[in-house]
Amino acid sequence: MSSVISNPAAASTADDTLKQKSRDANVISGGHLAARALKNEGVDTIFTLCGGHIIDIYDGCVDEGIRIIDVRHEQVAAHAADGYARQTGKLGVVVTTAGPGCTNAMTGVATAFRSESPILHIGGQGGMSQHMMGSLQDLPHVDMMRPITKFAAGVRSTERVADMVSMAIREAFNGAPGPAYLEIPRDVLDREVDVSKVVIPAAGRYRASTRSIGDPRDIEALADLLVDAERPAILYGQQVWTARGHEEAAALLRGLDIPGYFNGASRGLLPPDDPHHFDRTRSQAFAKADVIVIVGTPFDFRMGYGKRISKELKLVQIDMSYSTVGKNRDIDLGLVGDPGAILGAVLQAASGRIKNDKREKRREWMRELAAAEETATAKLMPLFKSDSAPINPYRVACEINEFLAEDTVYIGDGGDVVTISAQAVRPRRPGQWMDPGALGSLGVGTGFAIAAGLANPNKEVLCYYGDGAFAMTAFDMETANRFDVPYIAVVGNNSAMNQIRYGQIAKYGKERGNVGNLLGDVPFGTFAQMLGGHGEEVRDPAQIAPALRRAREAVAKTRRCAVINVWVDPAVYAPGTMAQTMYK
Repeated sequence: MSSVISNPAAASTADDTLKQKSRDANVISGGHLAARALKNEGVDTIFTLCGGHIIDIYDGCVDEGIRIIDVRHEQVAAHAADGYARQTGKLGVVVTTAGPGCTNAMTGVATAFRSESPILHIGGQGGMSQHMMGSLQDLPHVDMMRPITKFAAGVRSTERVADMVSMAIREAFNGAPGPAYLEIPRDVLDREVDVSKVVIPAAGRYRASTRSIGDPRDIEALADLLVDAERPAILYGQQVWTARGHEEAAALLRGLDIPGYFNGASRGLLPPDDPHHFDRTRSQAFAKADVIVIVGTPFDFRMGYGKRISKELKLVQIDMSYSTVGKNRDIDLGLVGDPGAILGAVLQAASGRIKNDKREKRREWMRELAAAEETATAKLMPLFKSDSAPINPYRVACEINEFLAEDTVYIGDGGDVVTISAQAVRPRRPGQWMDPGALGSLGVGTGFAIAAGLANPNKEVLCYYGDGAFAMTAFDMETANRFDVPYIAVVGNNSAMNQIRYGQIAKYGKERGNVGNLLGDVPFGTFAQMLGGHGEEVRDPAQIAPALRRAREAVAKTRRCAVINVWVDPAVYAPGTMAQTMYK
């Protein structure tokens, strides 16, 4: 936002100040040190909501050519920083003011923490000269942020600002990535110091390579297991994409004829029609395989804490974090290091060693799984093609999948409707699936969509929301419009927090099961129209595809977000919801 100085004397004073700053190249402020350190780390964008404690960082970012994306709520800023890290493979940065600026961002930081996404949260604080005096928005930010970050500290002198920014960033990339928090008091940011007295780490001059394969003997051991296996299977998780090891991961599946399964950001690692791509037979594979390799995903609730994997097979786990390997489930072999580097080394060690009889047996194994996949898909087709009204959410998921282009980034933000979408939506390329991850945060979609658009200006972005999730952060669609990164929003609207509602009804009966989870019937299509974009209400399943096409055309023409509000059946639930697997 710009302001007009109406007082000529004030304008003259402002001009004099700018001239003085431009003349004095021997001093630098804390905010400018922070910006320079970010620039040296390759940061090109920050996400923020303004506040008096942090404005000198903005001034520094302008000088350093760092793009400033200002949003309407700090939660969106933090989710956008997380999304930007996921899409670019670089550091995401969120900058918030003190007090509520920090607390509003905590959900986004915690989401990045559980998703192992590298972000730096820089937070403001009252001046050190006001320590424990009750300054504006004073809170113990470092203590609050410590449990949901890999590093949390305060900067106590201006001379150390750049050094500590780099320190925090190193920790964000230490082992499995994650968020770091750095609090900088206002007087530390505003103070100017002699340039000769500060330390500004040079770009790329202190980093060590993180592409470690660990112990070479473990590489050989895993290669031996895979060479001898008749029914191997591999599950790739979030870290494979985070570490940009997708090419090595795909090459291993194809080179050794192994069926691959995918969760999190690894969805899309192989195209849906690749013969090594499997997604409906994971339970069967986990029960009958002789070797299973789990790469870059923990044995958490999404994996049944490892209990769904047969104890009769050889189980291998590869992870960037030592603390994750063998957690919740005993394993036969663990490797700690970079997923791509390890998988590439294993392929090299195993290439040319598989005997013809073993190769044929594992191809029989793949044919068995492929037949089971076809059977599972056939069972779902009546739901995917349902003509019922209210609209079956499986039909919405199927229509979205058929609508996706080769370059569409798909984002899921919601409960049951998004869980159902995972049974149908198949991103066409790596990096084109985004979800909240293990924290299960609602409200990630808008920030993720903004980040995806900024990181991939030539790609289409589609976010599928539940109506509860949409209402949490939708006002930042205006931010997407303002920064020319419009996207298509599809809302699966059942006027309820339906994933929770099912469990309540099952436990307490319908009368009490509807308490605290029913929402109003909101025509969200009009929301996009209010912001100058295209909006539609869809109640007929036959109109889903035409509405999606109109949305695509409208976004391209108007450069404004489009919202397709699809009224879905509140009586249809995902299988996991009905089994309450998330709580088991």
